[in-house]
Amino acid sequence: TSLFVGSVRLCIRDSYNALNQMANNILIVNTIKHLRLKQIYYQLYYRLFSHKLMEYNVPRQSSLRMVSVIAKWYCYNVPKTFTFLNLIGDFKSWNDVSHGMLWAYNLNYMDWLLQPDMTFEQGSEWVERFITDLPTNRIGLDPYPIALRSINWIKFIGRHHKKVESNRLQRWNDSLYAQCKLLERKLEYQLLGNHLLEDAYALFIASIYFSDKKMYDKASCLLYKELDEQILPDGSHYEQSPMYHCILLDRLLDCYNASINRGHEKMCELLKLYVVRMLGHLESIVWKDDTIPLLNDSAYGIAPTVSELRAYAKRLKLEWTPLPMKECGYRKLCSTHLEAVVDVGNITATYQPGHSHADTFNYELRIDCRPFVVDTGISTYNKTARRQYERSTSAHNTVTVGNKDSSEVWGGFRMGKRAKVRVLSDTENEIMAEHDGFKGCIHQRKFTINDDVFTINDKIVGNNMTECISYIHFAPDIEVLAISSTEIRTNRANIAVSGANSIEIINDFVSVEYNRLEPSKTIKIVFCRNLTYQIFQA
Repeated sequence: TSLFVGSVRLCIRDSYNALNQMANNILIVNTIKHLRLKQIYYQLYYRLFSHKLMEYNVPRQSSLRMVSVIAKWYCYNVPKTFTFLNLIGDFKSWNDVSHGMLWAYNLNYMDWLLQPDMTFEQGSEWVERFITDLPTNRIGLDPYPIALRSINWIKFIGRHHKKVESNRLQRWNDSLYAQCKLLERKLEYQLLGNHLLEDAYALFIASIYFSDKKMYDKASCLLYKELDEQILPDGSHYEQSPMYHCILLDRLLDCYNASINRGHEKMCELLKLYVVRMLGHLESIVWKDDTIPLLNDSAYGIAPTVSELRAYAKRLKLEWTPLPMKECGYRKLCSTHLEAVVDVGNITATYQPGHSHADTFNYELRIDCRPFVVDTGISTYNKTARRQYERSTSAHNTVTVGNKDSSEVWGGFRMGKRAKVRVLSDTENEIMAEHDGFKGCIHQRKFTINDDVFTINDKIVGNNMTECISYIHFAPDIEVLAISSTEIRTNRANIAVSGANSIEIINDFVSVEYNRLEPSKTIKIVFCRNLTYQIFQA
């Protein structure tokens, strides 16, 4: 008998492991099938063939003085303490990953050379140290840090051009040029998306700085191709993150700035077209207080602020008007006191969804310019349970069916099968759409704003009595005063509910900045097929 039971247990375990492996294989297939062949080719190519830093002697002194750029966040404190992502650490080495890889990347970006109180002497010491340590700096020679750091060095040199001695400038230029040539050989075709666009920005500005025509021709071609693909007709960046939109707009303004100061008229007009388009989208999606919605991978304290971007654009004598949101998948619904941004879009960057979440039909709502219903945000890029949660459907203000995600998010930055959205109606005060992200059913959702009442109607078509849950994530300062099967009362607004089987409050956290979690309350509404709730001021 014991032998039989043992055999059964072994059989069950093996079957369970086999099913898990099969599920993992399907997940991987669903992820890989969206990649481009170029990505797969370069993943293999860069693993098989390494590229090393080579020495160059720049034949002439180079410089590029630009219209005043945006100063960066305060990250560096004397003597050698850095604060990135709200984590403070002393400098140990350029390869220090004790605070995570993203912290180490920020150290190597050297954005902090452009913080307002950074003196020429302090900055020079760090540039010299970086060059000296470069042979052992593994992280600093990754393409993305090279791209960002190159632009920062060029800006730093331009800001202090009168103080840089010729011998020192020659040493800096030789190192900078060698790094840019390495970047040219390691363009991030395996990732594409914002990484490749950043590579193009860096090579474009470097080519103008060094007056390198061959590099300029290659960079200009790459830049045009990526802008044409990544900037959608409504002006949004196709990875659908307002934070990355601001980051990429800042450096596009840098490219325009560099181009007009060297008289590249044809390229100036092209860059201006995309700059104005991106500014137009930004005007449409921002809240009334000029902050961005924290949709997908977005957080405060990383990108330049909207007011900084506007001021920079005006210094460059640019003019723009708001562009209606369409291709980005977001819509804004407004009344006198209410302001909502809703997500009814598909994954636009299908082959690079690393910054996308399983958030179909998510929304954020503000009342009198103050957050009420919020996205839970992002606190980390580390591959942790928190990262997985923050990308999941239940971390957003939308519906789960059978406790499943609407799109298969996994591995920190991976996505397998994803929901397909179809917009059914789209007017100024109402939008209705449906998606097929849940197996065996369709989720329909309608958002409406009328007379300072925000209404959400959910309908699950084809559901065979599987449990459905609608989540509402409150801002940290929202207090739940009372709750019943038909009403939720808070200190800022009330919610009338129809169709709920049960309603409960759960303790949660939201994050508006990296590595900062604030306690909050989340409403969990269980329903079967149909649910309606209305949000209005008390």
